[in-house]
Amino acid sequence: MADVTMDKIVSLSRRRGFVFPSSEIYGGMGSTYDYGHYGVLTKNNIRSLWFQAMVQERDDIVALDSAIILNPRVWEASGHVGGFTDPLVDCRTCKLRFRADQIDQASCGRRPSKHPGETPDCDLTEARQFNLMFKTQVGALEDESSTAYLRPETAQGIFVNFKNVLQLARRKPPFGIAQVGKSFRNEITPGNFLFRVREFEQMEMEFFVPPADAERWYRYWVDERFNWYLKYGLRESMLRKREHSADERSHYSSGTTDIEYLYPIGWSELEGVANRGDFDLTQHTQHSGTKLEFVGDDTERYTPYVIEPAVSIERIFVAMLVDAYDEEIVAERDRTVLRLHPAIAPVKAAILPLIPRNAEMVEKARGLHDELRKQHMVEYDDGGQIGRRYRRQDEIGTPFAFTIDDQTLEDDTVTVRDRDSLAQERLPIGGVRAWLEEALDKPWRTPKA
Repeated sequence: MADVTMDKIVSLSRRRGFVFPSSEIYGGMGSTYDYGHYGVLTKNNIRSLWFQAMVQERDDIVALDSAIILNPRVWEASGHVGGFTDPLVDCRTCKLRFRADQIDQASCGRRPSKHPGETPDCDLTEARQFNLMFKTQVGALEDESSTAYLRPETAQGIFVNFKNVLQLARRKPPFGIAQVGKSFRNEITPGNFLFRVREFEQMEMEFFVPPADAERWYRYWVDERFNWYLKYGLRESMLRKREHSADERSHYSSGTTDIEYLYPIGWSELEGVANRGDFDLTQHTQHSGTKLEFVGDDTERYTPYVIEPAVSIERIFVAMLVDAYDEEIVAERDRTVLRLHPAIAPVKAAILPLIPRNAEMVEKARGLHDELRKQHMVEYDDGGQIGRRYRRQDEIGTPFAFTIDDQTLEDDTVTVRDRDSLAQERLPIGGVRAWLEEALDKPWRTPKA
């Protein structure tokens, strides 16, 4: 089994068109990335499966898509204008900037084996608070009255729409509002590939519950989200739940648990689940003058507590690639393979004519490709020798490959190759579609477990 490093994941992502550095022809832009074809497909699958679990398969959660630029008073009420900060120090010698609370994890600009402040040449400034929100201007005038912010999280767009959803969606607690969208944070020290970036896609759900039921629902969502990762192939040995201590939690939280993954950089947060209490709805009620509460039958009236599972697609994306990455020797040749869950894999099947110059093989392969692509993301591949094409599909995580060969021309059967076991069998070409449907629907467990 491969010793997976972040460098290997970055190399594969670049080599196979998952992720590229953004604006690369102009020297790039620190910690910003563009997604190639396979990266887009993989992200779409992650997003779709999250939405399926959080909205499609439930009766108690509805969807929302709020604006990226909100009224600046939203961020004043939420505490982001005054408190969404990191402590920042600069080194006057190497001109680098560091988070003051992470000096022991940073490397000196001139002597990378040392931490900032550990050499006589280091000249660090006093720590100062740095707001992580990106400022922008709305309207024709660029002054304080036109200042707005790119949202640093999607949650506040949900809270300010609580009353709309409560009335129009005919829901009452317990119920949730789910949202997927871009968020922006001016991180001081982004890095580790996609793990910490300034522009990312969040998937958040705010679950509104009666105050007395908050603890029960908090525990429920920790387990529910943990099991979602197991369902889609992450090894249990690489996952853990870590509950925050009282001094680590946000001031409004009565309980926060990180679902952590063992990335190549060590155990780090994959997803967070928090019991936010009634802080958010209370703050927006006070600052807006609009009561954000639930009013039920008779005298029932209360401000709901909120349970929030929140994650970025980027961190799931990296965890899935790390967990799936494998190297082995097959027939005395190195093979790199992504053992992705078939539901996560960007391409579900490859259709390969054994001899690309053979017109009959190409015709049958094209016909099969056209039939399967109506239901699934499949790929026709006729570039190079068959072994090389298999290796290429292995590296992008394609679980199945259907090869049209000489025997196909005789009896209309094709060879199906399994990515993980390398087992091959023959199927009638007319039965491939049904076979693929059944294979994709089966429970899957990584052979690395």
